[in-house]
Amino acid sequence: MKINTFVFCALLTGCASSSVQNFSSFSQNPTNDLAEISSFDIYSDNGTLHALISGLKTQHAKTQILRYLQSNDNGKNWSLPVDIENVTLLASRGNDVQIAANGENLVAIWQTQGDMPNYGALISAYSHDAGKTWQIGKNPAVDNSGDQSHADLIADKKGKFHTVWLADPEENGYQSLRYSRSIDNGENWQSPSKLDDSSCSCCWNTLVISPNNELHVLYRDMNPRDMTLLSSSDNGVTWRNKKTVGEFNWHFDGCPHVGGGIAFDENNVFYASVWTGDAEKSGLYTLNSITNTPVKVGKKATHSDIAVLENRLVVVWDEMTKEGTGIFSAQSFDKGKTWSSPQRLSANGTNSTHPRIVATENNALILWTEKQSKQANQLKMTWLE
Repeated sequence: MKINTFVFCALLTGCASSSVQNFSSFSQNPTNDLAEISSFDIYSDNGTLHALISGLKTQHAKTQILRYLQSNDNGKNWSLPVDIENVTLLASRGNDVQIAANGENLVAIWQTQGDMPNYGALISAYSHDAGKTWQIGKNPAVDNSGDQSHADLIADKKGKFHTVWLADPEENGYQSLRYSRSIDNGENWQSPSKLDDSSCSCCWNTLVISPNNELHVLYRDMNPRDMTLLSSSDNGVTWRNKKTVGEFNWHFDGCPHVGGGIAFDENNVFYASVWTGDAEKSGLYTLNSITNTPVKVGKKATHSDIAVLENRLVVVWDEMTKEGTGIFSAQSFDKGKTWSSPQRLSANGTNSTHPRIVATENNALILWTEKQSKQANQLKMTWLE
């Protein structure tokens, strides 16, 4: 396994010197006016990578900047950034900004800052010219009152955009999982539907489309607090086949702030990375829809993501170590039955969290945020070839 790591310093100021190469030497992006990265998302569409990044112009700034970039060479070079104007963000790792693409049509969704701290409604933006210009769209949730968080967003093969999010507590006192779709490239959203009226209130949700064009959402249920999968074969009109993904029977009255990762192979088999905090089973596991048998990857691992490549699986996660919170990866060549020894991707002595992995041409691109001592959060990336 070959690893090349670069700092996304083209988006930052004050990048600390290190053994890794400065990403700006590989990028046509001259922007260096974001002092700190707050959130990001990455999306692949027909060989183009789309990045949505939020951050602060100064470490003491009160308003985040939201900007878009794209790459046509697996992340080696990036376009000039385009700022999405007139937005107010409430974005953080685990409640990240979201982007999806279908050709020249792009849609972004994020949570806004409401009247109360860490509380606000969703808002969207759309572009019909491959991200050159953006228009502020409507709220998929329709109602701007209350708390709407932890959105995920995806585009299907027919160009429809789909989103899920967590909404205010229902009459039972629990958060609910909501869904909506846009059939006009993000300009309007259909009336939202409720997928589950008792979901966990603080864990990110993951939308994915299988090769047979079915929609699937992975989310953390309420009782027990295990990860759950819902599926739709009619473009989100109805949802069915609710199943537990990793039956740990974890009962917990609190907010773990850990979602999961899921990806499909060409045979519509899914592979998932899920975490449980159950005292006797605590740790990160992978499993697939063939056996549904959890395989433990790491006891101290938490936030994770997973990708299916042509001849292997790759799982990434963050983990607390004596050298600081680090990003690790492992690979499997037998459909997740066994995994290679974990390999650390981030530097020692850093606080590195919430990795994302996206499959590219014959390899994978991994991104995460990393904070060194007395430095601001940076965005880093690694290619696994």
